[in-house]
Amino acid sequence: MAGKSGSPAVEVAVGDFTVRVSNPDRVYFPATGATKLDLVQYYLSVGDGIVNALRERPCMLHRFPKGLPGGKVHQKRVPAGAPEWIPTVQLYFPRYGRTADELCVEKLADVIWAVQMSTVEFHPWNSRRADTEMPDEWRIDLDPMPDCPWSRVQRVAGVVHEVLDELGAVGWPKTSGGKGLHVYVRTVPELGFQDVRRAALAFAREVERRAPKDVTTAWWRKDRDPAQLFVDYNQNARDHTIAAAYSVRGVPEATVSTPIRWDEIPDVHPNDFTMATVPPRYADLGDLHAGIDDAVFDLAPLLEWADRDKITVDLDEGSED
Repeated sequence: MAGKSGSPAVEVAVGDFTVRVSNPDRVYFPATGATKLDLVQYYLSVGDGIVNALRERPCMLHRFPKGLPGGKVHQKRVPAGAPEWIPTVQLYFPRYGRTADELCVEKLADVIWAVQMSTVEFHPWNSRRADTEMPDEWRIDLDPMPDCPWSRVQRVAGVVHEVLDELGAVGWPKTSGGKGLHVYVRTVPELGFQDVRRAALAFAREVERRAPKDVTTAWWRKDRDPAQLFVDYNQNARDHTIAAAYSVRGVPEATVSTPIRWDEIPDVHPNDFTMATVPPRYADLGDLHAGIDDAVFDLAPLLEWADRDKITVDLDEGSED
């Protein structure tokens, strides 16, 4: 049966499941001509990597029902009528006094079903379904201000790597798919969001001390130098999410948030990694974050830094960015 765009639906076998993809020829990225089916094929090509990045995590979906020109829909709740095999987790949002059943990926078919539902970007929590209030992923977000050059991001990444090495923590870098860089550290899921944020801010302040001309940790945007790089510790707040490793971004170039090696950082640019270039890279290198679960770090030293520096964080802080 043909969809509204005129192209007949196709059935895609994904493991033991079959996903019906409607309107496969609908162009999602006009600048490149990439279609909905191209997006499906992309996620199939990085299957183990995207599942590893999302596995057991509540996931907000950034959907583009009409492609990029039609605008973005932020969706927490799994849409009504989802197949019974789609896994979910129920979350409570105190600010609204409501619950939501969010997608909680277990397998590649779950990802492809979400793409069928017009999802382009996947934004997982930094905690898992077993206890959504206990994060197991510390996220270091190197967020350049409007006038901050990529060379500054690269330079600060070197400082981040240096401090992580001194702590004995293994960091797993990836491009953001935008202008920045993310570094993930797997942690022991024994601390709540507030303590993880305190640890993240203590780390950010240490990076700022070592690179004061390059880095700011000022929370309010008006207090930041537009040429500096903001180390956004608040990405560790409850219900704050950023694009997963291997997630396509909803931008005309169809860039991808891509795992990279530390030694690649001086020579790469975020625009190098797109829906077109990442699949062959993945076929060659595999998932560069595959070992993240085997490198668990205890945040205790950072909490000691936070105590030393008398760092506190407000549970309600974090709404500006």
